[in-house]
Amino acid sequence: MLELLQFRHSPYSEKVRWALDIKHVPHRRRSLLPGPHMATVKRLTGRTHTPVLLHDDIALDGSARILDWLEAHHGAPALMPADPVLLDEALRIQRRFDDDLTPRIRRAVLEALLQQPGYFASIFADGAPAFKRRAYACAVPFAAPLIRKGNGITGADAVEDGLRAGNEALDFVVARGAATGYLCGNAFSVADLTAASTLAVLIRPVDSPMSCPQPVARRTRELVDRYADHPGAAWVRRMYDQHRGARRDFDGPSADGA
Repeated sequence: MLELLQFRHSPYSEKVRWALDIKHVPHRRRSLLPGPHMATVKRLTGRTHTPVLLHDDIALDGSARILDWLEAHHGAPALMPADPVLLDEALRIQRRFDDDLTPRIRRAVLEALLQQPGYFASIFADGAPAFKRRAYACAVPFAAPLIRKGNGITGADAVEDGLRAGNEALDFVVARGAATGYLCGNAFSVADLTAASTLAVLIRPVDSPMSCPQPVARRTRELVDRYADHPGAAWVRRMYDQHRGARRDFDGPSADGA
């Protein structure tokens, strides 16, 4: 059976989880903690990126590579448009989010979490035993400088740029979705999947795998409230309502795909 190594509440992991669920691919999930994950992932891929999909002797890292593999081996329902023009556009949107908007947004999200170490642990150790969350929370302040350096959080300007990126991304889905409700053509595709997964870290759709662990810490609540009334937030919630299907799942569907 496939196994997904993931960070809980990472948009890249959510993107792959969502694709696996849409395609009803039986798999297991193993949630790793940022930082301690590096030894495990580097041994498998030679890098430290997550998510990682394990299949027999193959270890694929990176959400875009994993989606390409899933589309080739589990094609239905398709997430890549059949029309070549729409496909090019969908992949361009995926790249824009993966390479530009998502890393910038992540800086604002991580900075809010780093100011509340207990909630940082609640987010990334969501679903883990309480003792593990407490131990991880104690380590977060010591790891914070490395986390900031590794994610380009160089100061207030970088955080402010992340907040601007949130508005850019929300403005984009409103403009692109105006005609059909979708970002490419008139059907849900990898473009919508990528954008909605990224924006879920700001919108936090309720009753979804990206909903906030409760109670929500003040800094994270302020970040969510900042974007709650943006028209793009309604687009994200609609994508989740109509296409996500899963709620607060941690281990993935059973072997029969249920």
